[in-house]
Amino acid sequence: MSIVLGAIADDFTGATDLANNLVRSGMRCVQVIGVPEGKPDLSDVDAIVVALKSRSCPAGQAVSESLAALAWLQGLGARQIFFKYCSTFDSTDRGNIGPVSDALLDALNASQTVMVPAFPVNGRTVYQGHLFVGDRLLNDSGMQDHPLNPMKDADLVRVLARQTTGNVGLLSWPVLRQGSEAAGERLKALESDGVRHVICDTLDESDLTTLASAVADKPLVTGGSGLGQELPAEYRSRGWLADVSEAGRLEPAVGGALVLSGSCSRATLGQVADFLGKGEGFALDPLKLAEGDDHLEAALAFARERLREGAPVLVYASSDPDQVRQAQATLGAERAGELVESVLGHLAVTLVNDGVGRLVVAGGETSGAVVSALGIRTLRIGDQIDPGVPWTQTADVGGAGPLSLALKSGNFGRPDFFTRAFEVLP
Repeated sequence: MSIVLGAIADDFTGATDLANNLVRSGMRCVQVIGVPEGKPDLSDVDAIVVALKSRSCPAGQAVSESLAALAWLQGLGARQIFFKYCSTFDSTDRGNIGPVSDALLDALNASQTVMVPAFPVNGRTVYQGHLFVGDRLLNDSGMQDHPLNPMKDADLVRVLARQTTGNVGLLSWPVLRQGSEAAGERLKALESDGVRHVICDTLDESDLTTLASAVADKPLVTGGSGLGQELPAEYRSRGWLADVSEAGRLEPAVGGALVLSGSCSRATLGQVADFLGKGEGFALDPLKLAEGDDHLEAALAFARERLREGAPVLVYASSDPDQVRQAQATLGAERAGELVESVLGHLAVTLVNDGVGRLVVAGGETSGAVVSALGIRTLRIGDQIDPGVPWTQTADVGGAGPLSLALKSGNFGRPDFFTRAFEVLP
């Protein structure tokens, strides 16, 4: 049996975000961490998402890792390839969205792909090629202060044109509103004109439905997870996908509850504040971490005491942009980030070994660090907590039962996410 969709995600939370929408639309989905060796059992799998940590690395490395993932997915017979990046399109003028897309197109011998970052249910929309977060342009949404990939331009045609030598065009909303046939014809016309990358306007869910119908037969599609929720219906209409029940069924959860937060996004800062309004948390300070192990040991002591009390535990390095800049000015941006990621990974390993069986991680880079530290290679995707964030499970680590894990993009989730996540876990 071959899989219907093979996806390549540029970070770990983005991978679970896409996998979540595939499951919600009836596809049985597994997420793998990095490119595995060998061929997995595909007897009950419709889609596989390969999670890479390639969003902020050098473009050449991102291309190499993405091509390795593509070759592995092609070996499984994937009908369509999906390159998943963040709905905020965050990258740099050197990449990595453009270079990776170009490399995948070349490897697939394809002449065009679409760029559909929009996720309307989470407030990400595109109009006339400009990306909005809620009612604000991307460059006025807080993303202009992103510590790794600050986004200071909302015009995605212009942003992508700085990353690729290929022609970049726009599928505008007035054309999209005419339906999938008109959208498909417009894409063909752009392709005839040599347009390789097409930014797609998207204002609501119906636009995603139209786009899915227009692009389901393309060898490569790219974008956020919003498109992923609409593609399964198109696969089903083509006879590629059978109906299944409980695509997101997981085993009952066991063990202590822990939240590790490294994201400094506005949404995550609000979630930290909400949690602290109901209980206690431990704030990690990069400057103290740089002085030695005492600060780490204090965090471990705090977490263990709270876990003995049976309460969810929060350990966080999330802080406002001014505090982040202060730490980066003293330690250097790379050193500050590495310190926090290393410590959060160490905390995860130690506390899971102590009996934590339910773990929420906030932030794409943080999730990558934690998953790598734990040695997780495969995640089964369960039901949604909030749009873009499912519970997952892995048997790679854990004691009395599988480890239940939620990897949350920094920008996702309602204010009470850190407490409510454990309430909805089976």
